Amino acid sequence: MQKRIAALLSFSLLLGLLLPAAVSARMSEEPAKHKVDLTPNAKSAILMDADTGTVLFEKNAHEKLPPASITKIMTMLLVMEAIRDGKLRWDEKVSASEYAASMGGSQIYLEPGEQMTVEELMKGIALASANDASVALAERVAGSEEMFVQMMNERAQELGMKNTHFANTNGLPAEGHYTTAYDIAIMSRELLKYEQITKFTGKYQDYLRQNTEKPFWLVNTNKLVRFYSGADGLKTGYTSEAKYCLSATAKRGDFRVIAVVLGEPNAKTRNTEVTRMFDYAFSQYEVFPIVKAGESLGVLPIVKGSEKQLELKADRTFSVLVKKGAASGNLRHEVILDKVKAPLSKGQPIGKLVIYANEKPLKEFVLTSPKDVKRAGWWTLFRRTMSRALMLD
Repeated sequence: MQKRIAALLSFSLLLGLLLPAAVSARMSEEPAKHKVDLTPNAKSAILMDADTGTVLFEKNAHEKLPPASITKIMTMLLVMEAIRDGKLRWDEKVSASEYAASMGGSQIYLEPGEQMTVEELMKGIALASANDASVALAERVAGSEEMFVQMMNERAQELGMKNTHFANTNGLPAEGHYTTAYDIAIMSRELLKYEQITKFTGKYQDYLRQNTEKPFWLVNTNKLVRFYSGADGLKTGYTSEAKYCLSATAKRGDFRVIAVVLGEPNAKTRNTEVTRMFDYAFSQYEVFPIVKAGESLGVLPIVKGSEKQLELKADRTFSVLVKKGAASGNLRHEVILDKVKAPLSKGQPIGKLVIYANEKPLKEFVLTSPKDVKRAGWWTLFRRTMSRALMLD
């Protein structure tokens, strides 16, 4: 009898140790590997949570392959960054060079010297996968396609795209032009930080040269934006070498996912397998917001700063990915700030936001300074010292 009681107690103790770990695993942002191939016809594939970067499914995700027109995701990213930095305007008119107008394949049939706005050219890239529009914008941003391609490769390295090399702006077949499903997901995630991009990639149809003798009807090459609920991008691709490729994104509520397939045998299979990945993600996972954009993160004291302290607010929503049905009540967060001394640069790391599940660290976010803070002058520091001395008296 005593042996039976001892055995029951040992089992209860073991169960007590294992259950919290099991709950924590369900809430982990590192999902278990799946035996079921969601994309049996693709050479390579990946499914990623756009917010956290968590990989939900992958297949040969680091294999170097030709990406065809998915290349244009990097082209669009550099254009968006140029607009952000004030180097380009949406309403600015760009003249097509003879070289840009000579591009074959998918195009909007630019004539040499024809002018279109940056916005119109982006429509051509996002919807019609226009090679001529890609080169025209590249020449405007960098001065030449060659210089723009150098920018593309430099940006790829900055983003950690270790298995990528671009030879042109549009994905036309070229020696040494390759990337991977994982790297494509990385640059897609970066492009999606510019919320305005889905204004272009999420449209099913539009027009160029309206109210002229030659109106041009644009139809999105990504049919999922019309037929899949929540789909609003990003870019298709096809060449005889690359076969059918797609970097797709869909959003439901606060949960956005990115699905990439390379080397599919035809467009129908490509869309079917991306749909399968989307369905899997939305049925199994959800994003749980921890701190919403604009919420207070506390106050950062600055030693010898021109400002004594900075009020910190979340510049975006910080979330974690959880399995549906996981107990979100077991989540909590803590803001840990560094001891900071002036001068302070905008974007400089100043601490971290740590999220715990069942009191175990689940996810960390680096917090950065929202502004520059100069070092205080000697007179300011003297007055502060005197003020503290008087208060002590």
